[in-house]
Amino acid sequence: MPELPEVETVRRGLETAMDGERIARVEVRRPDLRWPLAKDFAQRLNGKRVIGVGRRAKYLLVDLSSGDVLLMHLGMSGSFHVFLGKKSKDKHLGRHYHERSKHLAHDHVVFHLASGASVTFNDPRRFGSMKLVAREQLDGEPLLRGLGPEPLGNAFDAALLDQRVVAGLGNIYVCEALHRAHLSPKRRASTLAVRNGAPNEHAARLVDGIKAVLTQAIKDGGSSLRDHRLTDGELGMFQHHFRVYDRAGEPCRTTGCGGTIKRIVQNGRSTFYCPVCQK
Repeated sequence: MPELPEVETVRRGLETAMDGERIARVEVRRPDLRWPLAKDFAQRLNGKRVIGVGRRAKYLLVDLSSGDVLLMHLGMSGSFHVFLGKKSKDKHLGRHYHERSKHLAHDHVVFHLASGASVTFNDPRRFGSMKLVAREQLDGEPLLRGLGPEPLGNAFDAALLDQRVVAGLGNIYVCEALHRAHLSPKRRASTLAVRNGAPNEHAARLVDGIKAVLTQAIKDGGSSLRDHRLTDGELGMFQHHFRVYDRAGEPCRTTGCGGTIKRIVQNGRSTFYCPVCQK
């Protein structure tokens, strides 16, 4: 499942292609993704101008001139690809574009832009989703309502995997952040606070670790382990900088540590950590 850095990387690619552009036509090649698309889905998008491309946790939000917001989720295998058209302007040229792929079987929704470019959503497993929501109803949208603060935002302090506490983090970046903070994944959450519930120095280190990991991962285009691709079709590169994730049996990369990375299972997911320098 793509995590925050992967989704933010996709957002930036879509922003480069779509922000300020008019959607000339939407081509819907199947009636459903994870859930059925609205019957008037294409009609509500055709001719509308994109006035912003945002992100909330792992959701992409395309703000439209009509007052609607296109709420999208990549699911497990969804990806967007941006293709140049003959009429595309020079301002669009850059790393977010590449030649049209010949593998069209899983291209389910295509946004044809007035610039001549097109943005295609490809999703082999069809766990992705698209939904149009009126802007004034966005705060009450069930898909967004229970999400916690953004981990790169000012409201975030000391929380981890529970998406209701902090949004967008999965086990890859949790493992990496815990290692940077030198905190064991076996540690009780209560040890991150003092008696009155205020965060302690461990919580502060964890927050710093989370923000550092996410910032670097976004800079590297996210992590490509299976399905994630940038909008130009290239791979993310952060997997080459993993300190612990998927490195069981390998030496710890903390200077002077000498420990060996271990793998354990927590809540059905793999957790990687160093038993020497993470306490």
